[in-house]
Amino acid sequence: AAALSGAMAAEGPRSLFALSAAAVSRSMGALERDVWALPGHLLRGLLPLLTVFRLERAEGAARRAGLSTQPIWRKLWDDVMKTRPPNSENITCWRKKFLETFFSNVLHGVLDISSDWRLNDHHFSPLLHSSPHVSQLTLCNMLQGAVELTAEHNQKVLENLAGSLRILKFQHLLSSDQSIRRSLVLLLHRLIHHGSVSQVSMYSWPVPDTVLLVLILSMSAGFWRSGNALAYHSSPCGFCREEEKAQSQESPQERAERGHYDEREWSDGENQQGSSRAPEEADAEVNGYGADARLNSVLPGPRSPPLQNQACEEASSKVPCDNTSIQGGSSPRCVSDQLSRHPVLRKTRRRLKSAVGKKRRCLRRSRGPYTDPEDLYDFVFTVAREDNSGLLNKNSTIEGENAENWTSSSPGSPCTGYAGCKKRGGSAGIFSLKAAQRFRSVSTLELFSIPLTGETCRTLSNLLSSWVSLENLVLSYNGLGANVFCILSGLRALSRHSDCHLRVVRVSDVFSHMPCMELVRCILSAFPQLHTLSVSFDLKNQLEGNRPEGNPNCSEVEIPESCLEQLEIRFPREPLHSAFLLPVLKASKSLQQLSLDSATLPCSQELGLLLEALKECNPNLKKLSFHDVNLAEHQKEVLLLLQDPVLQEITFSFCRLFESSTTEFLSEIINTVKRNSSLKSLKLPGNRLGNHRLVALADIFSEDSSSSLCQLDVSSNCIKPDGLLEFTKKLEGHIQQRGGQIQFTHLRLFQNWLDQDAETAQEALRRLKAVCSVVNDSWDSSQAFADYISVM
Repeated sequence: AAALSGAMAAEGPRSLFALSAAAVSRSMGALERDVWALPGHLLRGLLPLLTVFRLERAEGAARRAGLSTQPIWRKLWDDVMKTRPPNSENITCWRKKFLETFFSNVLHGVLDISSDWRLNDHHFSPLLHSSPHVSQLTLCNMLQGAVELTAEHNQKVLENLAGSLRILKFQHLLSSDQSIRRSLVLLLHRLIHHGSVSQVSMYSWPVPDTVLLVLILSMSAGFWRSGNALAYHSSPCGFCREEEKAQSQESPQERAERGHYDEREWSDGENQQGSSRAPEEADAEVNGYGADARLNSVLPGPRSPPLQNQACEEASSKVPCDNTSIQGGSSPRCVSDQLSRHPVLRKTRRRLKSAVGKKRRCLRRSRGPYTDPEDLYDFVFTVAREDNSGLLNKNSTIEGENAENWTSSSPGSPCTGYAGCKKRGGSAGIFSLKAAQRFRSVSTLELFSIPLTGETCRTLSNLLSSWVSLENLVLSYNGLGANVFCILSGLRALSRHSDCHLRVVRVSDVFSHMPCMELVRCILSAFPQLHTLSVSFDLKNQLEGNRPEGNPNCSEVEIPESCLEQLEIRFPREPLHSAFLLPVLKASKSLQQLSLDSATLPCSQELGLLLEALKECNPNLKKLSFHDVNLAEHQKEVLLLLQDPVLQEITFSFCRLFESSTTEFLSEIINTVKRNSSLKSLKLPGNRLGNHRLVALADIFSEDSSSSLCQLDVSSNCIKPDGLLEFTKKLEGHIQQRGGQIQFTHLRLFQNWLDQDAETAQEALRRLKAVCSVVNDSWDSSQAFADYISVM
């Protein structure tokens, strides 16, 4: 109240109504119900004086009175956040935007609620009352936010997030200790397995913690153990407990029937789903401790064997494991198992059941004073281990070996296992546990700038092989190298599932390890149901073509008819051979968008062949984009594209269109666009238009034009203020001649030389904004390259 009075005093004398409204706002605890019944004109003056707690509760009353609280929430944003949010013009609900950002800032300790009187209400619990509005959350650094959200006093906050949160992001993560990982397990289990999170994105992790990375990936895919390992403050997860209770109430006959069904389903899955079994077996190893594990605390038990950094290659043969003894036990050394075209080789149920029993007996005997209680490793390291070489024997290693050494093991390092297994005479293997639970998984996975080693690629490949709920996969700058074949193996295994939902795949990296078109054909042949495929590489790997033995050449794979609607290819300065692209286009009858970036045209006929193929094979193509493709000598093909009666959007970005052209070429472009009534958007950034060509483009909208062009992009074209002003005047003249009837609505002017005469530029922009929406920036033209001077 004192803060409110102080704020009012600073504003000077107030009207009687304002003083009354302030008095009411200080007594909202007693008057709230009466206030919500006030007429709209009175409520309008009262709303800006309410605290965030009361304003959020006033939403219903304001709506009934025909009032919008959006301006108040926007002012709150400006006063409290003191920043301009990105894409602010696209924000439709400032209430949600404010409360969602407020939640994140309070959670990470970057906002002091005492800084503004509107946040300081003793009824207001910042995290609790803002959590229902949070649909996107970012956790970073040491995951302090995960620890806070899983604290006992925030149990209700976590419940709210489980219903509202859709996107969970991780950014700039650092290594964490066991207690933090335990909090993360609880958080992911509640928000993904029993919540509404549908997208997990990870950004900028230069040196990822293998344990943490695999943990996030695995739980995102829906794999984790049930029971006490997911205890919440010493109480098992309520959702898991209900499921276990329902199963425990089954009659012996029902359990027997369910067991018979599970075994039959396993057998069917073996024959149909290939490597989809690997993650389940990994999950089983964590769950395989039986009743002994439940006696321990959260995440109990010994560590599992180290994750082997084996080459993830496809091969048609299996390499056996030969046992060699070492002092203190025996440790088999396994040659790298290579992925075959059927990534997981088959095992009989009898051998699996035998392995289960031996594993459990071995674990009971091996527990001793050297046992490390961090059984989180049991899961994250086992998921990555392929069982494609049959039953993989795992024996003892030196007790006390830490996880850091495990994760750095080199190819061909020993396959080590639980201490005492070999000495006790038992043999333990990777096996499946029928009772292991598979939880809900996310539908979108995005990994940006996170290096993936061989072992993490093995893990991801195994998870992908059965991730049937996955709809969108984005792998961006992960340094895959030869490990791209490992990822492809998992994707091929996934494609064999009849209920696979994958529709969007985006792969980008610095170096390509295989030709772009070969990768496109490989993915599309496995997933003809894809809607969007994007493949992008910056540079060509000098070792490209040295593929692991057994990996087929995808350029020879036949592509079935696909559902592809959007195809984006960024070539690392590779030649664009229409012969390689043609089969893809022929198979993609539904293609609507095609983008070709940084390709070189080996001969003048290639572009013509491509255009013929597009016209013949892709009648539904609406958007076509060329970026950084030299079209200076392809003027005929450019004009053919501009007169296409189906294309609605054409982009020639940094294509050197006018590098060796004549004045007649520009006139032909203008006349062609004037006659094309289907073209809606023309983007010409980076083509050295200069002032005189920009002014000429205004004739597209002349009185005799039948053009329907709505958007024009002339960014990065060395346009100066006087040229823009002349273009504006000419455009105004054409609009006046057409009686004000014009469809032109958007003009983009990024990175032009408008700072050279600020006054002229401002006049041109002011007049343009009366005609259309103008998007520009305050770019410093001194950064322009010297080779643009020729068009000044």
